[in-house]
Amino acid sequence: MRTAEPWAATGRLLRLNLRLDRVRTLVWVLALAGTVWGTVLTLETTFPDDQARQARAALLESPAAIMMTGPAFGADDYTLGAMTVNELSLSVLVATAVMSILLASRHVRAEEESGRLETVRALPVGRFAPPAAALGAVAVADAAVGAAVVLALTAAGLGGPDAVAWGLATALTGLVFGAVAAVTAQLTEHARAASGTALAVLGAAFLVRGTGDVIEPTGSWLSWFSPLAWAQQTRMYVDLRWWPLALSAALTLVLLAAAVVLAQHRDLGAGLRAARPGPAAARGSLLSVTGLAHRLLRGAFLGWAAGLVLFGLAFGTLADSLEDSIADIPAITDMLVVDLDALTESFAAAMLSYLALGVVAFVVSAVLRLRGEEEAGRTGLVLAAGVPRLRWWLGWLAVVGVQALLALLLSGVALGAGVTATTGETSWTGDLALGALAYAPAVLAVGGLTAALVGVAPRVAGLSWAVVAYVVFVAWFGMLLDLPEWAMNLSPVQLTPLLPSEDWAAAPLLGLTTAGLALVAAAAAGFRRRDLIG
Repeated sequence: MRTAEPWAATGRLLRLNLRLDRVRTLVWVLALAGTVWGTVLTLETTFPDDQARQARAALLESPAAIMMTGPAFGADDYTLGAMTVNELSLSVLVATAVMSILLASRHVRAEEESGRLETVRALPVGRFAPPAAALGAVAVADAAVGAAVVLALTAAGLGGPDAVAWGLATALTGLVFGAVAAVTAQLTEHARAASGTALAVLGAAFLVRGTGDVIEPTGSWLSWFSPLAWAQQTRMYVDLRWWPLALSAALTLVLLAAAVVLAQHRDLGAGLRAARPGPAAARGSLLSVTGLAHRLLRGAFLGWAAGLVLFGLAFGTLADSLEDSIADIPAITDMLVVDLDALTESFAAAMLSYLALGVVAFVVSAVLRLRGEEEAGRTGLVLAAGVPRLRWWLGWLAVVGVQALLALLLSGVALGAGVTATTGETSWTGDLALGALAYAPAVLAVGGLTAALVGVAPRVAGLSWAVVAYVVFVAWFGMLLDLPEWAMNLSPVQLTPLLPSEDWAAAPLLGLTTAGLALVAAAAAGFRRRDLIG
């Protein structure tokens, strides 16, 4: 029997992957290109002269701003290009990295987990063809995003070598984290665990870069341990240098080589980290719907909770830095309409809203697990054992709700602990824990919408991630792009009062709660009436 060449059918598999990814890749490309183009035009309008830009530069030199955006290169002569990079580059890099991780995990591990890869390899396909096609699809998506960034900058009037450097840095950063996902896919047999581990690496890279840049505003030795810093250290529109991008290219090659080597040491469908054998007898809690749901969601919840706590502590320790920085700049204090004493409170409230975005993302992923369980046939097995449909549905959602409340509470406590460590005021922990719980109605609304899609139209339930993307977009860029009020208010998180810097507003919270409960009811009714999928 003749064995296929190692790379046989790579081109065909690559074309198949590109076809499968065409819609999601196009959405990522258009969204990022539109954000870059719109941000440049908005910044040009909002900060039309040197005085306005220099005032903005002074604000971005605070440790809190550096943590969230990166090193403020060119602050002494703050051009439109330097401002755009400082305001936007980190967000574009992180978004591209997330896209690459999700695509790589999908093609490298999810196809293997589902059994489709075994079917493909039964055909005359080379042993290296499937992984090569998978990573090739990620590379094409990253290249498309990079090219779109260049075109958007050029269309907005910021073309040239610096625009090319930004596009190349974006693509290479995406490739780095796509390669990270290729490695994590070898460690575990589950796609969710692979992508979750890779996203944790991205979160660690964000914190390392932020901590390093806070130590030294132009980047300390610690910053250089983060691929995100390498892209920003090209110093686009200030003092362009290309060599940091070589680090990204080199790390990508090393990680890909590691993924290939690791893949040779495991069986198809297995991971290098073998799953622990289960106990001989199941625990009594697994005999209940809530116990089973908790067990299935426990790993994801602990991962999200740990990340939120870590980010909360990190952000909390920076809470008073903005006030200290602005107090040292008389020109800025004359322009501010906010009392300096309230800046720490305002910053903490804003950070709390960002942490709530993480809880929203967790809830959407947890509710979508219902569709995954159904497609895999496990829901049918549970229902065949005599469990009523509504008990299964509502029990799962109840567990998600409790975990969401715990995640919010932990986020608030962690942020409060960080602020307390910096200011010495112990009241922050309780205030921010209470403020975090104020986002429960917003989380319920988004989770209810996701449940409604799963219950009524499960095949389009993935659109829930578009809602998450919009909520994140409004939180990060809504004010910067001066979006109209109606567009801002489409985000449930935006409707939540920024406690403790703002007063309680019962009306929007009651409205979100009512909408969320109505959507959950509609979801239950839809699931009760429709046929199972899978």
